[in-house]
Amino acid sequence: MNFLETLWLIPVFPLFGAALMLLLGRYEFLDPQEECATLENRHHHDRGHDQDLRSPGGLRWAIGPLCSGFVLLSFLWSLGAVFSGRTEQILFTWVAGLPFPTFDGRPAVLAADWGYLLDPLSAVMILMVTGIGFLIHVYSIAYMEHDGGLYRYFGCLNLFVFFMLILVMANNYLLLFIGWEGVGLASYLLIGFYFKRKPASDAAMKAFLMNRLGDAGYLMALFFLLGIFGTLRFTSIEASAHPLLPWATLLLLLAATGKSAQIPLFTWLPDAMEGPTPVSALIHAATMVTAGVYLIVRAAPLFSLTPEVASLTATIGALTAIIAASIAIVQHDIKKVLAYSTISQLGLMFIALGVGAYWAALFHVVTHAFFKAQLFLCAGSVIHALDGEQDIRFMGGLRRQMPHTFRTMFIATLALAGWPGLAGFFSKDAILASAWVASPALFGAGLITALLTAFYMGRLLFLTFFGPYRGHVEIEESPKRMTIPLWFLSVGSIGAGWFASPFASWLGATPVAHSWGVMPASAAVAVGGLALAYHFYLNRPGLADRVESAAAPVAKLLRARWYFDDLYEWAIVRGVARGGGSTLASLDQTIIDGGVNGLGWLTRRTGAISRWADTWIVDGTVNFTALTVKLASFPVRFLQTGFAQSYALVIVMSLAALAGWYMLRSA
Repeated sequence: MNFLETLWLIPVFPLFGAALMLLLGRYEFLDPQEECATLENRHHHDRGHDQDLRSPGGLRWAIGPLCSGFVLLSFLWSLGAVFSGRTEQILFTWVAGLPFPTFDGRPAVLAADWGYLLDPLSAVMILMVTGIGFLIHVYSIAYMEHDGGLYRYFGCLNLFVFFMLILVMANNYLLLFIGWEGVGLASYLLIGFYFKRKPASDAAMKAFLMNRLGDAGYLMALFFLLGIFGTLRFTSIEASAHPLLPWATLLLLLAATGKSAQIPLFTWLPDAMEGPTPVSALIHAATMVTAGVYLIVRAAPLFSLTPEVASLTATIGALTAIIAASIAIVQHDIKKVLAYSTISQLGLMFIALGVGAYWAALFHVVTHAFFKAQLFLCAGSVIHALDGEQDIRFMGGLRRQMPHTFRTMFIATLALAGWPGLAGFFSKDAILASAWVASPALFGAGLITALLTAFYMGRLLFLTFFGPYRGHVEIEESPKRMTIPLWFLSVGSIGAGWFASPFASWLGATPVAHSWGVMPASAAVAVGGLALAYHFYLNRPGLADRVESAAAPVAKLLRARWYFDDLYEWAIVRGVARGGGSTLASLDQTIIDGGVNGLGWLTRRTGAISRWADTWIVDGTVNFTALTVKLASFPVRFLQTGFAQSYALVIVMSLAALAGWYMLRSA
């Protein structure tokens, strides 16, 4: 079988699953009462409120395995294609013949193919999306089994995988934008899966709107790229300096900032944790949020020609990494800790992108996908066991009752913290080494982020699995359908980092040589951060509370998330939306409504005059004419009785009179 010739099947498999579920699932797979049975609840494991929806009737049991199977087919096809070579497959031309002048006056035609590009970059991404996506689908079968709307959940999950594959396989910027918008739509649907809960619907809307800001930047970048190069196909763009190129890359950076949750467009990601936990693992850890990183790596030849935009990229990444990591230190929601961790790690990737270490950024994307997806799924396992509890202050001591979840989360925690020998250590070390060569300040920011990462992950691990149990429900380990995917992800969390050099060679890059100080420093901050967390939360219980009280202003700043949400509430919601809305409402009432009401008054007055003229002039003339005719016809009407004998009498009398007159005249 020639996998390269059938490359188009890779995204078609999940698309078919999505169409089957979203178009027919409600009628073919479910009982009629299942759809809204549990939507008010946040999690399927609220056993006190939810009912078991594993109906004996219907094919509900087949939804999860069926949709998981479609993603598995995509993964297997991706493997076959990747090991078959490289190719660019054009299916058809979907935009053609639109004239578009370039900035230098050359005539150009806007043309875009629906085509797929299989190169080392897209190969890495499709394997990651389909491989990790399959494991998360399998995990979801057990995690979501008590929820209503299961066809909708798996349908949207398949739809997301389809659009993500379009994004990473596209051979041009316009088709990439289709996938870019598609994952935004699928993310909106999945974040708001429990749409009857206001926090979930609000979070979905917030994510959708904030990403639209970045999407607007992407659209404007398309026009700049087309005006500069006359084409949008990756393989046809010949990167060269142009006075307007910085604007194009700056707009691409804006798009990446929105999708990858960087300052200032990062506040949507923690709120997106309102969606089901597997959604957080797939969309907000392993795939969607890395789309911004992928976009910049794809546009690397352009960013390399605009060093000022590259420097801004690194600066944004450094600020985001430190600020998000500092917020994670004080979070109590287990998923919010991981959400801010994701933002921070994406910041490290942006540092690598800014200093030109594109391979290091992509390598961290891959390793991060393994251990962060694993951490989210472990968090879901804990939440599942605790009947929906997400506050780590009400956990503790779970390592005995949940050994599989504990061991896999322990591995993933060490990997994220950068423990020597695990995946995160190697990818983080590659970023730090590249930052050290480019800028000591960026290296320092990366080192501080690594220290904070090790500390808050140690805090999460110790408060969740060590010490006394502080909850109130009976605990049991999650089913094997949930724990087996965790062990598969552990393999990547442990071993993926050892392939740094082959990975760089695969991408055609040369790794930066490590200086003698980078690797020991990286290992030291990982070990030191975990040791500090152990001292604060296990060795000296209560010390963290005393330190927090002593540093109350700092703690308040971190708990308020550096006041970003408050700033947006004041400047945008109140300042623009409410203040601007009040101004627009006033203008609407005084000008728009005034004009409309004035026209209405004038129309009514004109209608009254017209009605008077119609009544007294037009109708009056007609009625007067009718009355005159009626009066004039009265004598005639008097004679017109309608009786035949009357007419006969008149005829006889008339004939008699006529005869008498004739006789008199003759005499």
